[in-house]
Amino acid sequence: MKVEQQSPSVQVGTGRAFGTFGELLQGRDASERRDFLVTLPIERYAHATFVANPDDTEVVVYPSFKEKSRRMAQKLLDYFSLPMGGTLRIESELPIGKGLASSSADLVATARAICSCFRVTIPLPLLATFMSEIEPSDGVMYPGIVAFYHREGCLRQFLGFLPPLTIVGIDEGSEIDTLAFNARPKPFTTADEWEYQQLLTHMATAVRRRDIRTIGQITTRSAILNQKLNPKSTLNDFLRISEEIGCPGVVVAHSGTCIGLLLARNDPSYHHQVSLAYRYLSALTEKILFLQAVNFPALKKEFCCVARDDR
Repeated sequence: MKVEQQSPSVQVGTGRAFGTFGELLQGRDASERRDFLVTLPIERYAHATFVANPDDTEVVVYPSFKEKSRRMAQKLLDYFSLPMGGTLRIESELPIGKGLASSSADLVATARAICSCFRVTIPLPLLATFMSEIEPSDGVMYPGIVAFYHREGCLRQFLGFLPPLTIVGIDEGSEIDTLAFNARPKPFTTADEWEYQQLLTHMATAVRRRDIRTIGQITTRSAILNQKLNPKSTLNDFLRISEEIGCPGVVVAHSGTCIGLLLARNDPSYHHQVSLAYRYLSALTEKILFLQAVNFPALKKEFCCVARDDR
């Protein structure tokens, strides 16, 4: 692996990675009995800055509790045979323990900062493997909507891109330890697994066709099925509101605390739906989340420091 030499001045690299609003779908397929999720990237980011220090061999991270990010930086320095340390700073717009892929975004942003600093590239499947060695991770290293084996850290399928979407939702409160949640046995029946597999097949077709209505039906069904694993106390309220305002459906953080309404920004009634969503949700909480799904054509340069040779 060739590493280009920069000037003797201080070497600095930056990177960022989007989070997700839970998942469009999460479950287990019947044919291989492997847990998977389908990503829903949002315009909330983790930002990383790495300042190399050739006189040191340790990586120091700020804030200090971002130990997983420090481990990722050290893994990459070792992988590229770079005998130096440095300072890694993480700033995130994603709250912890809510199911918004905050930790996964930290790791990807860190990888991009290291690659930016030393002008190197790493294949995305290898990055996913490194991440899985640290924790089960979402597929936020991949652009677009992907089906991802999060417990194993590998891509199942690239699905495509979505039309412009908005999520209006709430955080039901508290935090969930994603590591502990993923370690728990999942009480999926054989019927559940076959249904999840069919939902994934339909999701792939719906994303390819940019069929928001079908996508919303699938996300809603996934939210209902997830009640046996991580119940949302306001799900019935959201199902009622979704029906009343005529939006595509409900989406949840399957291993988190957030729940939202999916709204299509190209729907003629979009602004009216947003207004109604705020009115109805204000009866549940004072703090309402308003998030946009990622517009990937505008992010072409985001992936220049990581090789996309996996598709």
